[in-house]
Amino acid sequence: MRKLLNTLYILTPNVYLLKDGTNVVARIDGEETFRIPIHNLEGIITFSYMGASPGLMQLCVQEGVKLTFLTPTGRYIGSLEGPTRGNVLLRRTQFRIADDEPAAAHFAALFISAKIANQRSVLGRYLRDYHPTESVEVSFQEALSQLKSLQKSLVYKRDRMTVMGVEGLAAQQYFALFHHLIRRPEFTFEGRSRRPPRDETNALLSFFYTILAHEVTAALETVGLDPYVGFLHTDRPGRASLALDLMEELRAYLVDRFVLTVINKRQVAPSDFIAQGENGYILRDEPRKELLAAWQQRKREEIMHPFLQERIPIGLLPYAQALLLARCLRGDLDDYPVFLIQS
Repeated sequence: MRKLLNTLYILTPNVYLLKDGTNVVARIDGEETFRIPIHNLEGIITFSYMGASPGLMQLCVQEGVKLTFLTPTGRYIGSLEGPTRGNVLLRRTQFRIADDEPAAAHFAALFISAKIANQRSVLGRYLRDYHPTESVEVSFQEALSQLKSLQKSLVYKRDRMTVMGVEGLAAQQYFALFHHLIRRPEFTFEGRSRRPPRDETNALLSFFYTILAHEVTAALETVGLDPYVGFLHTDRPGRASLALDLMEELRAYLVDRFVLTVINKRQVAPSDFIAQGENGYILRDEPRKELLAAWQQRKREEIMHPFLQERIPIGLLPYAQALLLARCLRGDLDDYPVFLIQS
């Protein structure tokens, strides 16, 4: 169990929730493990198949506490709440910003500025840890300088297309050096390729970016935001544009570093992939299951959140950022506090 920004997160999959008076009680195999007065909560998010008692559901509705159900792997199932209170106003604000070019560009620039800062952190960590040759170090220093300049330029951007252009230039600089971060010569990487992924590394990046997009979509659903109406990514049928926006700042820390870790620590091999010609590379079934287990394990590790200044599981980062974005849109925060990797 973890309480974060007045939201209770149930992270253990075999927890059953029920009520005792006006308290929320968590039990595992009939034994009480946790209780908290419901008036201390704004929401409950449970990653458990066990569910909650009808009595607790009724109490949540009466007290205006949103109860959200996800699978243990983070797939959104649904939410229970009483008469609509704040979500309509929150979504109206979201839609209004999405239709206001300067306002949308402000948030877009925040997301991409944080993305570039975190890409710089990944490259800088390589320089500290691996002591490359002089020529490679010069290439990294030049790229880091270019990325810093691109990040600074976002302060003056007032339209989304220009922000997108900066993001594209930064991605070119970052992925041009990504192959140096891979410490196994049998894994190739000749630049980012998406549809289809042209090598095993790209297949891993695409697969886990997709996983992250689903997790960010679930996080936005839990706080009452519409994941399909974005500020940077414009509307497109079936595209979770706000989820794509919010995951930008999380890509380097959550996915890129994870992919580099499983490659460099030999948790995956080229033989774990199937080459499908024009359709690119895909993971075989068993290695995919093993890597998903490693992903879940990684999400249980804890970090100090730079804005909240408390330790949280890495898997709650999308939920923390979604909550902070919602609070910003409600006017509770002066601006959106992006997530930045701490050196």
